[in-house]
Amino acid sequence: MFKNMKSDIQAVFENDPAARGLFEVIFTYSGLHAIWAQRIAHIFYKRHWFTLARIISQCSRFMTGIEIHPGATIGQRLFIDHGMGVVIGETCEIGDDVVIYQGVTLGGTGKEKGKRHPTIGNNVVIASGAKVLGSFTVGDQSNIGANSVVLKEVPPNSTVVGIPGKIVKKDGRRVDRLSHQLPDPVIDAMHEMQVQIHELRVELNRVQQENKQLIKEEVETRTRMNERI
Repeated sequence: MFKNMKSDIQAVFENDPAARGLFEVIFTYSGLHAIWAQRIAHIFYKRHWFTLARIISQCSRFMTGIEIHPGATIGQRLFIDHGMGVVIGETCEIGDDVVIYQGVTLGGTGKEKGKRHPTIGNNVVIASGAKVLGSFTVGDQSNIGANSVVLKEVPPNSTVVGIPGKIVKKDGRRVDRLSHQLPDPVIDAMHEMQVQIHELRVELNRVQQENKQLIKEEVETRTRMNERI
């Protein structure tokens, strides 16, 4: 516990150039207070003292503006910068050396049971306002851009931006091919419409051909009847 607290303080100095001294960091950094409160609450949560764990969590939320469920699993040296509005769900797992900025949500997408929150790898940076929603993994060394909404798994060493999130860089190189991007509901809907339009055209062409054949047969029948008369 105390070893983790020491590493949490060190993470502040490593990630925030505005940190001037130990006294200032310990007494004025709300992100650090929220992490420490969660570590204490998590101990009670694992012992099934859920109500006490939630009381600690809610007191921390009131004091810091950061809501971390006591059931979340947090690695070493997590740094929450500014932190106001950060929400971390119950089944979320966060690796080591992760940086989270204000307004970030690590949440679920519904009322499903079991693992419903994301797993964040090591050395991940999640920028201001980003939403990572669902039970999937954000790979090590990845960056999530500000205000992005990530709904699908992110490979290691990737940069994701946009709504919904798209991979724009992987292993230090820009990604231009659609196959390496996260699914886009708008593009998927347009593709589905194109498929349906193509099917309708095929069906219309078939009906037109049948009508032409029927007209041709009718004309031939009438011609034969006129010849007999």
